[in-house]
Amino acid sequence: QVQLVESGGGLVQAGGSLRLSCAASGAIFSINAMEWYRQAPGKQRELVAIIISSGSTNYADSVKGRFTISRDNGKNTVYLHMNSLKPEDTAVYYCKAAGVVSANRVRADYWGQGTQVTVSS
Repeated sequence: QVQLVESGGGLVQAGGSLRLSCAASGAIFSINAMEWYRQAPGKQRELVAIIISSGSTNYADSVKGRFTISRDNGKNTVYLHMNSLKPEDTAVYYCKAAGVVSANRVRADYWGQGTQVTVSS
C-alpha cells in the first residue's frame, strides 16, 4: 500500500514563506507526476502545481512567480516552496502522486491527508 505524508503547513503572515513536503512510501516502482492541490472553504479543489518525472513543471496562474515545486525522485518526495504568501492562499493543501506503479505493477493515484496553510493579513 502506498501512503503520502504531508508536512510543513501552518500560520504565516502575508508576505511570508512556507515549505510543504510530501513523502510517498510503500512498494513503489515509479511515479509519473507529483502534484499539489488546494481547497479553500466553500471552493472547489484546484491544481496549484505539477512536476512530472522528467522535471517539467506547471503552475496555476495565481501562484506563478511565487511558488516553486521541486522533487527528489530518490526519496519519492515533492516540495512546494511558497513565497510572498497572500491571505487568498489560505487553504488545505493536498499532495497527489499520479501514475504510481507499485512493485506488483499496479498503476494508481494516491492522495495525502492535507495540511492547513493559513495566511494572515
